[in-house]
Amino acid sequence: MRRYEMICVGAGPAGLAAAIEAAKNGVEVVVYDENDRPGGQLFKQIHKFFGSQEHRAKERGFNIGNSFLNEAKELGVEVSLNSVVLGIYENGAMNVMIKDRIEQVKAQKTLVATGASENMIPFPGWTLPGVIGAGAAQTMANIHGIRPGNDILMVGSGNVGVIVSYQMMQAGSRVAAVIDAAPEIGGYAVHAAKIARVGVPFFMSHTIKAAHGSDCVEGATIIEVDDSWKPIAGTEKRFDVDTICIAVGLNPMTQLLRMAGCKTAFVPALGGRIPAHDENQETSVKGVYVAGDVSGIEEASTAVIEGRIAGLAIAHSLGYLEERTFLEQRVQQYASMKGLRSGSHGEQRGKAKQYLNAVMKGTMNAL
Repeated sequence: MRRYEMICVGAGPAGLAAAIEAAKNGVEVVVYDENDRPGGQLFKQIHKFFGSQEHRAKERGFNIGNSFLNEAKELGVEVSLNSVVLGIYENGAMNVMIKDRIEQVKAQKTLVATGASENMIPFPGWTLPGVIGAGAAQTMANIHGIRPGNDILMVGSGNVGVIVSYQMMQAGSRVAAVIDAAPEIGGYAVHAAKIARVGVPFFMSHTIKAAHGSDCVEGATIIEVDDSWKPIAGTEKRFDVDTICIAVGLNPMTQLLRMAGCKTAFVPALGGRIPAHDENQETSVKGVYVAGDVSGIEEASTAVIEGRIAGLAIAHSLGYLEERTFLEQRVQQYASMKGLRSGSHGEQRGKAKQYLNAVMKGTMNAL
């Protein structure tokens, strides 16, 4: 059995940020990721981030990802790719399938940064080739250079829906429309405006009724819904499309954490059932930490800060970082987080995180 001071599951922005922060302070870190390249979602982000310079504004996601990878390499972080963590057990041991072999490893501290998976919605024809998640479309276009389709209907007007719509147009596709069952656009106005300016119509209070085609998508019908989310007969609209992208939210990938026995709570504002954790990102299972979308769906910049907090906390708990220095640096990270959580959406997520902390401490019951 191989033993490490810190094992990080997931080489996305949260995992790499945690590994870097811990390694800076002398912690021996290995990162496992099931993909054949590290960086997670960052390498699909070809748009420029916005906000403050502190949060890498005006930088493109893949450039941020490359900077994380280079820094981790310089600090001696071991990144093991094509490595699937099959389970985390009570004694801290893990089974990891690395390519075609299984190894057992053990860590003093474990960070789970497994991210999230895309939600899907069932409707007649939803299993036809051509119905895909928006994230999958983004991977095809931005990672593999493959255009997912020629004519696209986007279901969902959140940030993922509007950003991916714009990127599909950059790839040469036509976006026939963006629809959403909600009465208002869910994504930031700066993103939605990009596709509105080039004439892409938004159909709010609409849902998809059916996909059409025999062997693949050949069209789609949408229908208006009332205030109770019920379809309104006679409001159908037909689109000639070959691709339907679904962007209706993400679900935290908590399987490993539930296997490890971590206490969870259902928080709709953060994507569903997620692990309760304290201000150091530590779960109810001592020595197991979380960061990024697995701890609640937010932005990539927030995931990075959560990773840094977890990395600092792990370094402190292992004796590499003095109490005073740790607390000072944690305050700095939380100050940065406060800037990201300004506005109604951010405040809602901040309150949800406080609720998770209370559940972890036992001062509030899980929903």
